[in-house]
Amino acid sequence: MSGVDLVLGTRGSGLALTQSRWVASQLERAHPGLRVGLRVIRTRGDRLQRRGAEASPEGLPKGLFTAELERELLAGSIDLAVHSLKDLPVEDPPGLSVGAVPARASAHDVLVTRGPAALRDLPAGAVIATGSPRRKMEILRVRPDASVVPIRGNVDTRLSKLRGNAEWQAVVLAEAGIGRLGPDLSGLVVTPIPFEEMLPAPGQGALGVQIREGDARVRALVGELDHAPTRLEAGVERAFLRGIGGGCGIPLGTLARCSAGAITFSARLYGEAGEPREFHGRWAESEAPARAESMGRAAVRGREV
Repeated sequence: MSGVDLVLGTRGSGLALTQSRWVASQLERAHPGLRVGLRVIRTRGDRLQRRGAEASPEGLPKGLFTAELERELLAGSIDLAVHSLKDLPVEDPPGLSVGAVPARASAHDVLVTRGPAALRDLPAGAVIATGSPRRKMEILRVRPDASVVPIRGNVDTRLSKLRGNAEWQAVVLAEAGIGRLGPDLSGLVVTPIPFEEMLPAPGQGALGVQIREGDARVRALVGELDHAPTRLEAGVERAFLRGIGGGCGIPLGTLARCSAGAITFSARLYGEAGEPREFHGRWAESEAPARAESMGRAAVRGREV
């Protein structure tokens, strides 16, 4: 790509392009005179979506939305790639690493309805649409009377389906995605779901800027965007996921928060029968990732920690 200093690889979805353009603009702002160009790369996950597979990455095997970008990065045809951090497998592929994790947007999920309503206030037997196994289990934990139906498509498509289906009361989406995309919300109300009712996916709301491991120049450039508290919080959440050996399809919610030099951590993991198990910890920042991963390994063995 001529005329640019860095080539940024991105998926072609509206959200991916928005996120990549934001990273490009932040890099150019941090380094006056730097020119960043975008190269759109279609992934297997995108192709599956077009053929009707469940659109939420949480409902698809890990790596479907990242593998092609990673191959292009390793081949040197792009210099960096931007991902929603919750889409990235917890283990870095050989030769690649996350060079920056910018400040996190909201980690909340939101309830999108036609009028003001919280999850607990929806009518009995409410029909709620989501493509995420995690969201489905969290909804049913709070509202066992609800009818949870699958939904496919991007944010605009999902909002359109809500508007066009009088039998549906709500759709659940990520607040970060709505905030970044700015979709048409006319006639709809967006209500954040409290973490007590719905824990986010590991790394939800955060971005990961992926680079080649040995590329010191690009690492130095993207390092200006790194936000240490977000990297630590998301790293702890992903460490628990790594401990249980999980991928995007596991119904798991996690939340880590930096506070006074320590990390407070909560997780909710659902078994095959839909039973939730809760995990909590508070650790020093330096030991939090290892403790969270150990807690995840113990969870797999069925032991209390």
